[in-house]
Amino acid sequence: MKKIVLVGTGMVGMSFAYASLNQNVCDELVLIDINKERAKGEAMDLNHGLAFSKSSMKIFAGEYEDCGDADIVVICAGVAQKNGETRLQLLNRNTAVFKSIIGPVCESGFKGIFLVATNPVDIMTRVTQKLSDFPKERVIGTGTTLDSARLRYLMGEYFGINPRSVHAYVMGEHGDTEFVPWSQALLSTKPVSDVLLDNPQRFSMEELNRIEESVRQSAYKIIEAKGATYYGIGMAIVQICRAILQDENSVLTVSCDLDGHYGHRGVYVGTPSIINRNGIKTLIELSLTGKEMNKLNESCRVLNEHFAGIEFD
Repeated sequence: MKKIVLVGTGMVGMSFAYASLNQNVCDELVLIDINKERAKGEAMDLNHGLAFSKSSMKIFAGEYEDCGDADIVVICAGVAQKNGETRLQLLNRNTAVFKSIIGPVCESGFKGIFLVATNPVDIMTRVTQKLSDFPKERVIGTGTTLDSARLRYLMGEYFGINPRSVHAYVMGEHGDTEFVPWSQALLSTKPVSDVLLDNPQRFSMEELNRIEESVRQSAYKIIEAKGATYYGIGMAIVQICRAILQDENSVLTVSCDLDGHYGHRGVYVGTPSIINRNGIKTLIELSLTGKEMNKLNESCRVLNEHFAGIEFD
């Protein structure tokens, strides 16, 4: 039986839960929230829709004891990002929340995989690993998974190609220092750089840089327009959970620990990785240009700097 426990029934958590139900991603979904009545209400609401879905998922509001036999604990709990607030400014407020979550989960006997979506996600994933002392391959953040999907969508529009045929990634911090390694981007099997050379009148690097900036600013624009982002990240969490539960060996740009990769160690950052039932099977180390390495180094510097300021005692 495939079991997921969701901690945090806010808009992100429930977007994930709703998408999980519609995609029948697991057999049992447990909802935990500091507001227990809300968790119960959300479980009722989802259960009332079971008759309209192809799923026979068991959904209920539970306690941390229910994590003991779970395959995945998805953490979406935390304070909301305010309009104009950067992800990194959320750090200290959300670290306090995580201290109240990780302990009880571990005490339940949980031996599965932590999947973190709370922002700033790279640092909160690293916080989760430190607080839990879990093997680093079993502590994953959503990273730049959604950013990469946004990139492929916009590139698909620009080049007139199905986004599924666009092979490009956003790397680094899920936030202001994220970047696109354009040297690695492909349309089908053709490097984007070659497409630009062959079509100088139609496509340009200037437009690709504009697309990159649009991806970087997407969350801020959505927050300004509707107050929060939740549908896209909810579906991204489902994608990662499926890769784990179905042992897919899928490549996703999750937030994971760099263990000597790119010359860094100990920092969680978004990078293409192979995901299966054991969590992170391996990182795929790309051949970045010098300029791209500088951007990754800057992301790691920023993330390390902020993590160093956290008080764990």
